[in-house]
Formats: sequence, C-alpha cells, structure tokens
Amino acid sequence: MTADRIVLRDFRNIESADIALSPGVNVFLGNNAQGKTNLLESLYLFAAGRSHRTSHERDMVRFGQPYFELSLETSAVDVTRIGRSRTGYVQSAVGTNDSGRAEYTQSAAGTSDGGRAGYVQSAAGTNDSGRAEYTQSAAGTNDGAQAEFPRSDLPIRRRELGFKVFAVGTRKRECKKNGVVVPLTELIGAFRAVLFCPEHLSIVKSGPSERRSFLDIALCQLKPVYLKSLSRHNRILKQRNALLKQLADGNGDSELLEVASDQLAREAAHIFTARRNYVRALDIEMKRFFSDLGEVTGESEQPSLVYHSSLGDDCELDESGAYKYYLERLSANTAREEAAGATLYGSHKDDIIIRLDGRDARLYASQGQQRSLALSMKLGEGQISRVETGDEPVYLFDDVLSELDPRRQLFLLSKLRSQVIMTACTPPSEEAKIKANIINVSQGKTY
Repeated sequence: MTADRIVLRDFRNIESADIALSPGVNVFLGNNAQGKTNLLESLYLFAAGRSHRTSHERDMVRFGQPYFELSLETSAVDVTRIGRSRTGYVQSAVGTNDSGRAEYTQSAAGTSDGGRAGYVQSAAGTNDSGRAEYTQSAAGTNDGAQAEFPRSDLPIRRRELGFKVFAVGTRKRECKKNGVVVPLTELIGAFRAVLFCPEHLSIVKSGPSERRSFLDIALCQLKPVYLKSLSRHNRILKQRNALLKQLADGNGDSELLEVASDQLAREAAHIFTARRNYVRALDIEMKRFFSDLGEVTGESEQPSLVYHSSLGDDCELDESGAYKYYLERLSANTAREEAAGATLYGSHKDDIIIRLDGRDARLYASQGQQRSLALSMKLGEGQISRVETGDEPVYLFDDVLSELDPRRQLFLLSKLRSQVIMTACTPPSEEAKIKANIINVSQGKTY
C-alpha cells in the first residue's frame, strides 16, 4: 500500500498544501515547529480515524477558519483479483469458536478467501472476515520476505479518501471514500499505516492504557468488526458506569444494569479474544525482530508478550466462555462496583505483560532494551498487517531516527520494504544509504 498524494486545507498551521509522495522513502524536512508533524498527523488520521496528538478534532482546524479538509489518494494490492495462493504463518488448526472465528493453534492448513492463511490460533477454519486468525510456523513467505510475486505484476486498487472537520456548529465531521460520504468506521482500514513516534519508545514502561491503545489501533485497521465492537463496548461501559453511580445514590434501575452487564460482557468477550490472538501473533513477530536486532546491538535476552486480563494471563477461553465469565463477574460484584462508582471487570482493565528473560521489562529492562522491544513490537505490527491483508502498510516515523542510536537506525531502515514517510530536522545520514524524496517544510509551507 502507498499514499500517493495528500492535499491539505486549513489544517493546523498549514493553509494549503498539495504533496506528491514517492513509493519509497519520503522525508518531511525542516526545523522544529514548522509543520512537519502536522503533515504526518494528517496522514495518520486516515489510518486511525483520530489524531495521535489530541482527542479534540476541532483543535486541528487552522485558527479562525471554519473547517479543515484533507484528501488522500492511495494505491493498494487488490487481493480480491489475485487467484494465486498466499500463505502466512500458521500454528495448527482445529475448528472455529461459537462466533465462527478461528482461535489460535499450531501447524498450518489451507488458505483464506483472499488466498492467504493468516495468523491462526486454534483453528483451521476462517473468521468472520473470511481469513484464518493468527498462528505460527511458517507456511509460505519466510521471515521478513516480501509478497511472493513482483509488485509490478499485482493488480492495484486506487482510492481517494476525504476527511473534513468543522470548527463550529453541530456538524463535526465528514468522511468520504471515492467521493461518497461514509461513516468514520468505513474509512478506517481503507488506508493502513504503522505510526512510530518518540512516545512509542516508552510503550514498555507506560501505563496499561497506552498498550491497550496500541492493540486497538492495530486491530481496528485490520478488522472492521472489531472496530464496531470496541465502539459499542465503550458506549455501554459509559452507560453502565453512570447507572452504577445512580444506584449508589439510590435512584438507579437495577434491571437496566442487568441489561448493560449482559451487553458489556458480550463485547468484552469479543475484544478479549481478538486482542489475545493478536498478542500471540505479535509475540511471534516481536521475538524474531528482537533476535535480529540483537545481532546488531549485542542483546541476547529472550523477550515475550502475554495478554493479561481479568480472566487470567493468556487465558484459553473461547469467546463463548469469556462471555459467561465476564457476565458472572459483572453480575456478582455489583455492590463493590456501586461503591467504586465504576465497572471493575472488562476489556478496559486489560494489559500486555512484556517480559525479558522472564522478568518484567518495565522494572528490569534498560532504556536501550526497552527501545529495542518497542521497535520490535512496531515492526511486528507491520508484519501482521502484511500477512493479514496481503499488502505492506505505510510506515509513518515522527522524528524517531533522532531518538535511536546509529545501529538501531540502520536496523530499522534495513527491515522496511514498503513506503516510509518520516519527519526529520536533518537529511538521512550517508550511512543509511537510502534515496529519499525530500519535502522541505517551513512555516506551514512545503516545497
């Protein structure tokens, strides 16, 4: 996948810009506070549906203007027109769960509708999107290998995406796909990107909410059904918390709370299984990248990722079993929750446990090791995106190279075979040996 052209109007400090991007490395080059990150942020909006810098969309409208408007032209491999089989990593397949989604296991079998066997976990079947879930054991392309045919031989699908946010009034946002107005949920996933910014380097020592956000952003781009489930979960959670506070004040409706508990348990169970399966797949990829990076940095420790939830660490329950567990917890502990004024069980409490040689990396990993872990996790995110969709994502780097030592810089750039769009105050070093499309940025203008 590539971003071919981005057009901006009244976005942050950028009055207008029309930028053609190359399929290789692109560098937004300029001094600090000139608008480089703003340009990267505009691209990320199409991938995640939200900014990585603010939760208030209207903050991104240029001061004094009624709205901002973005347009993005993209190209991607059209996997629906590929008849040849693709396989990813598999681990062993044994059927699907109650919701029809494959779980996780070992040893590969078969391909999906798109001709790929995705990452699988306890299943030979396919999931609700027609792809096998997640697994291990290479069955097709090898570690880090590109798609099996040359890019020039692949059918390409082109799209034009639009994103508009209004500064005032009740109308907030307008999204478009090929000129047709669509809800935000249909825009997310049409452009897939892996963002890596300095804040991500602290994902190991950050709080659980940052690691949950990491999972949610990655999964929402891959699975529309997950995005819808997460949206429902967050809405129901807010309603249930309000009901708990009302009950604590003596004026709530206990029957409504039962309904909310059932609905929340269903969404939490779906989110749990999707996140757990993703973390298992990410663990596979992260270990491989960390090992490769260790050959450069001299780090020989063994990392691991485990999904932690109120069901336990890396719990084996399927979605049906998780639903029953969550419902039991939510129904049996209402007195405790009323006292707390909040829901105490569910997906909003989950985390990724990151270990190095079996010890908690938050406590024992050095700063360099934590950066290697973060770098390996982001590269793993990109690899999973490639296997799941049959096409590489776009990599967005916000001043990350300056935060990495030369060894890690070279490793990062050597592992990327897709489009890269980065910000920098200085051009890439000669040691990087990359040819870049330089876009100079000064006071919100590009040239």
